[in-house]
Amino acid sequence: MAGIVGKVVVVTGASSGIGEAIARGAAEVGARVALVARRADALERVCAAIRASGGEAEPFAADLTDTGAVSQVAESIRSTLGAPAVLINNAGAGAWKYVDETPPEEAVEMMAAPYFAAFYMTRELLPAMQVAGEGFIVNVTSVVGHYAIAGATGYASARFAMRGFSEALAQDLHGSGVRVALATFAKVDSDYFTKNPNAADRLPGAQALIRVLKPEDAAQAILRGIAKDADEICAPVELRALLVAGRLFPGVMRWLVRATGHRR
Repeated sequence: MAGIVGKVVVVTGASSGIGEAIARGAAEVGARVALVARRADALERVCAAIRASGGEAEPFAADLTDTGAVSQVAESIRSTLGAPAVLINNAGAGAWKYVDETPPEEAVEMMAAPYFAAFYMTRELLPAMQVAGEGFIVNVTSVVGHYAIAGATGYASARFAMRGFSEALAQDLHGSGVRVALATFAKVDSDYFTKNPNAADRLPGAQALIRVLKPEDAAQAILRGIAKDADEICAPVELRALLVAGRLFPGVMRWLVRATGHRR
């Protein structure tokens, strides 16, 4: 699509981390940004900072795992800002745990966000893009959505679901003018690892081959991908090289992850 200046860009999980950085970056280049997350106070803080810098942003607090709430927030976005041209499905959480460490209800929650949250938001906002004949949907996942690691079973499964959703959606929308991209990152230096200290302990040793990104780095990769109509967004370059190598030699990559992975 021809840039995002003046376009409505919806960012989920926008109250912190990568989502906040995407919202700030999109506003800096002239997008009209809708920030969506559960925490109203955090959204207000981010929006205030964007407005103070001359950007346009509106907060929309909602639980995106609730279909009724998603319908309401989608209508609020349309009535406040207009039809979205870009949707960035970034919302998601979840701890890194083995199966026997994970209560069933927690496994359901980890699948609800990111996967069902992305599905619900896309279903609500896609029709306007189809009518316009253009749009861009970015689904954010993790490298563990390509290569699962020990000790993060529910988390990895939900990220695999995001990858599958993105690929299937791209097939659905081929030729429609609406682009779909999967954004994959390895470790990003955000408060996720502060809130989930066991996650850092369970990173495979192979992670040492990949630079740790700042949220702003991931955000800029996504914005560049949208500008280039990319089908796939990946950063840093070392991760891209490993993903390509993994496609060529999947058995070697699985061995590397397993050999350097967590054991208890």
